[in-house]
Amino acid sequence: MSDAIIIIGGGHAAAQLCAALVDAGQGERTHLICEEAAHPYQRPPLSKGFLKNRDESLQLHRDPDWYTLHKVQVHLRDAAVGIDASQRNVRLASGEELTYSKLVLATGTLARTLPWLDRPLDNVLSLRHVADAQAMRERLQREGGGSLTVLGGGFIGLEVASSAKHLGWDVRVIEVAPRLLQRSTSPELSAYVLEHHRQMGTRVDLGALIGEPEIRGERLAYLHVDGEPLAIDEMLLGIGAMPEVGLARTAGLQIDNGICVDAAMVTSDPDILAIGDCTSFDYQGRRIRLESVQNANDQAKIAAATLLGRAASYRPTPHFWSDQGGAKLQMAGLWHPQLSAVRRPGAAPASFSLFHYEGSHLIAVESVNAPVDQMWSRKLLERGISPTPDQASDPAFALKTLM
Repeated sequence: MSDAIIIIGGGHAAAQLCAALVDAGQGERTHLICEEAAHPYQRPPLSKGFLKNRDESLQLHRDPDWYTLHKVQVHLRDAAVGIDASQRNVRLASGEELTYSKLVLATGTLARTLPWLDRPLDNVLSLRHVADAQAMRERLQREGGGSLTVLGGGFIGLEVASSAKHLGWDVRVIEVAPRLLQRSTSPELSAYVLEHHRQMGTRVDLGALIGEPEIRGERLAYLHVDGEPLAIDEMLLGIGAMPEVGLARTAGLQIDNGICVDAAMVTSDPDILAIGDCTSFDYQGRRIRLESVQNANDQAKIAAATLLGRAASYRPTPHFWSDQGGAKLQMAGLWHPQLSAVRRPGAAPASFSLFHYEGSHLIAVESVNAPVDQMWSRKLLERGISPTPDQASDPAFALKTLM
């Protein structure tokens, strides 16, 4: 019987798991299956520095020689297309079949699309992989600029909007919700982000009603917004992502807003684990899914421990960050509408943190250009320590003294 550990995916979670297995002397057992042509790479820069700088290269997690040195078998441009869990078998697009002892799904997410977008259009792009970023960079770096319509006011859409403004483009953000970042941040932070983008010269439409498109040939010519036709030069679809669960379904795994895993990253099949953006797990009594580098890395470390027969349990403190045109947003914990907030001024005028409470218990902290306060706040959340609202709102009070 094969003792192979097969990892399907090429993102942060897969790269971190490879590194952990190599550190444990298990590189020779490890197969990494990547649909893309590149070895695992850093994805956050794709919406920021990679777009703004024509000469910025892809930032790989490890050089290709590292995988060879440690005898990790990497299958590039060869997607996994099927799993036979009863035979512990993975079938690749090339026709090759691999047998595993343990299988790890790190399949990430797929970009959401629109019902009318049933075929690719030349001027409608999404941003999930490096090929998407390269296509967008080519457009945004063109001489004379142009206009970019961003459909969606989430993190990816706003980061790309900031990059396009940096390059001199006319940018318009269209969001159907009544505020930006509605699913992930507080109204107070949303209001700051809205004003920040408007001050950069970006037009932002909230609560927009999206009507029928007009497609001419291979291009989107017009999109009706609030009953008015909007001419489209280039458009980014930034309307969110869905967990990639196609392979999990073929394996008969339990799915609920992602591939269900327990605290050890094990799915409903004891020989199959899952990590990263594709997973859903229990957090404070509810099942959630997180799309973040921190979640991917931390889950990979737990999965490595599980694969090596060590007891491990995932108890996350969710952490996110986003750079948008000079504003560094950092969030620890998960905000929800029932929380009350106090504001802590930062060291500079454009610096502050929002401390969110459930009663006297600190639940989440959002920071703008306040990395030190965010660092200590995250440590407090990890340890279950709650400053009083008066302490949190006093910039002269040193949070580290509570440690």
